[in-house]
Amino acid sequence: MTAPPAIRVQGLEKSYKTLNVLRGVDFDVARGSIFALLGSNGAGKTTVVKILSTLLKADAGTADVNGFDVTGQAANVRESISLTGQFAAVDDILSGRENLVLVARLRHLQGPGEIADELLARFSLTDAAARRVSTYSGGMRRRLDIAMSLVGNPPVIFLDEPTTGLDPEGRLEVWQAVRELAGQGTTVLLTTQHLDEAEQLADRIAILHEGRIIVNGTLAELKQLLPPAELEYVEKQPTLEEVFLALVGARKDTTPREAR
Repeated sequence: MTAPPAIRVQGLEKSYKTLNVLRGVDFDVARGSIFALLGSNGAGKTTVVKILSTLLKADAGTADVNGFDVTGQAANVRESISLTGQFAAVDDILSGRENLVLVARLRHLQGPGEIADELLARFSLTDAAARRVSTYSGGMRRRLDIAMSLVGNPPVIFLDEPTTGLDPEGRLEVWQAVRELAGQGTTVLLTTQHLDEAEQLADRIAILHEGRIIVNGTLAELKQLLPPAELEYVEKQPTLEEVFLALVGARKDTTPREAR
């Protein structure tokens, strides 16, 4: 039998006064996979994450995380997840190890030192464990932030634009950390506006545009939505960027002027 999805979203709606942010969002996320929610600024990606992490209530629709309803079983959902926002939530005064030990103690876990050392090794931060976080590079800070979110081994993790503000080297470090998360069985929902990020990391990609999912599939399936171009008798597959711009651009062209 097929395992139930780690995340299931059906008909999710959310408005702020007259602004309709989500207009009926549907998607499933398989366990142990990386699911990218791709969209421009203001598309509603962070709103979806806030609803799934019980920080915000939807106006309509349902959502389950790890088998628990986000409204009726919010406490169970919180025990099942971890959330990493757009900026690293680390304490600059403490060392990397002290940050991890603090989180483990706040969660009343046994052996906080051993937990910290294991995560430092997992994210290649052992050599910097005793240094103040204020001396870390952007990529190191973000890796520590993700490590802190894994204290207690939550089965589902939300990464809301995790590479915001990072240089190319830092982005590559985070990408590798995300791949390792999924490789060890963690379900990852990743929001991003970077097309190459979704292309590099995701098992499935959903494009959120004007409050709706306009396409959802694997990278190969999305590329099939555009015909290949021929150049000097060599078949050229469309990139994810071309698929995204073609779909979003087409939607904008067909949207009534008063709805824009």
